[in-house]
Amino acid sequence: MQNQFRFIDLFAGIGGFYKALSNHGGICEGYSEINKDAVETYCENYSEDKNANLGDIKKIKELPEHDILTAGVPCQSWSIAGKNLGFDDDRGQLWNDTIYLLKQSQPKAFIFENVKGLVDPRNRDALNYILERIEQAGYYASYHVVNSFDYGVAQNRIRLYIVGFKEKKYFDKFRISKPLENRIKLADILGVDVTEKKKKVNIDLFGDEIKVAKSMSLSSTNGYNDYFLFNDLRNGDTTIHSWDILETTDRQKEICYLLLKNRRKNSYGKLDGNPLSLEHFKSLDSSIVQNELDALVELKIFKEVNYVFKVTDIDKNSLTDEESEILNCAVDNKIVMDKLKTNRTLKIKKISIPKTALLLQQKGVLEVDEVRYDFKNTKISTGLFGVNRIFLPNSDIFPTLVASDTNDYVTLEDIPYSDNYREDFLEEVYNKKNYRKITKQEACLIQGFPSDFKLPDSRARWMKLIGNSVSVPVIDMLVEAILDTNVLKKIKDKSK
Repeated sequence: MQNQFRFIDLFAGIGGFYKALSNHGGICEGYSEINKDAVETYCENYSEDKNANLGDIKKIKELPEHDILTAGVPCQSWSIAGKNLGFDDDRGQLWNDTIYLLKQSQPKAFIFENVKGLVDPRNRDALNYILERIEQAGYYASYHVVNSFDYGVAQNRIRLYIVGFKEKKYFDKFRISKPLENRIKLADILGVDVTEKKKKVNIDLFGDEIKVAKSMSLSSTNGYNDYFLFNDLRNGDTTIHSWDILETTDRQKEICYLLLKNRRKNSYGKLDGNPLSLEHFKSLDSSIVQNELDALVELKIFKEVNYVFKVTDIDKNSLTDEESEILNCAVDNKIVMDKLKTNRTLKIKKISIPKTALLLQQKGVLEVDEVRYDFKNTKISTGLFGVNRIFLPNSDIFPTLVASDTNDYVTLEDIPYSDNYREDFLEEVYNKKNYRKITKQEACLIQGFPSDFKLPDSRARWMKLIGNSVSVPVIDMLVEAILDTNVLKKIKDKSK
């Protein structure tokens, strides 16, 4: 007989917590969600009453009595994909609302979920603050960084889970289980058999050794990634560049690789990737001329970047607050783009640097002093020509599902390893368009929901919902670990 216990589901989404807790005998006493699509989906799949929705968490003063509190606190303010503003972002303040309700309601245990960015060194003070607030609320808690792939999900989804107990004796007993030995793979989701591939053959391009991506790798075999990355900012033997797809000369490819190899060097700026001027290119290869850079701009492989500005006459009365903030960054009457992009004040005030700099140019306040060249496609997650990654069927895992969807695809075509691995892929998969996005049913399975889970028809709508959810099997594991402490044993005894 399962324990019967009561739970409250804050930031409920489509019910990833609900699904896992109800699997173990949990009964929902109320949920909080403000997204209309999420509420419709939640109620349709779990037969919950819309009137049970507690609404906006900022307006909740008291929660119904319950045993376990769950919350998937909005993560954008701590996410690498966001601006990483933490408590400077209004969404970061939702942690205070969540802990207030924890202190007010005093359940026996809780599970809070967030992105792994919250444990990054730059956010350490914020995490410590959250843990201190939880302690002040009367709880013993610890945090755990968990990858969904380790617990029955074919997805690379690393998340932070904070689990706490009202009584220390149960906190001391809490242990999360070890990762599964037999993990679910992408092939299981796609329903295909995968064959063993040939051993790796080294590849050389233009006399320069191609390094295999390691930290970026999600799944690899024999040194090769089990997916192809469409990107101009990284290199590897499973990387497809724009100059591999567009018709380019060997000389143009050499210039592209020159920028690729040098743009991340600190000597060219403070950013992770820095544009290079004609003078920079000439210092690397004295034979490079302006026309060659212009030709790559015309091919839309390179783009011009106005990088250094000279400050001219200033009429302070004609400036907006945003323009004044930009000008405050000037040193010796010059403004450098990397200093603007690393300025925290501009981030917090959400000032558009390119737009504001252009307005200052039009007013005659700024004058371009140096033009540099960068790759046109500099957003890694966007990829090239609408494709970011194409995953082969033998890949262990699929990347993290996100609310905005991604340009990630799958192919059912298996490409044997050879010295023409990249060329074979381009010919058999990319050029023949032998790839597709994952289906709604596959997305559900990748997140740990049943394949027949009901979601809206629109891809944008269901992707937003499934991408914002927690992975059900991970919550299953955490709930089981909580129950193993016997924190809810008294409930069972009382019901007898």
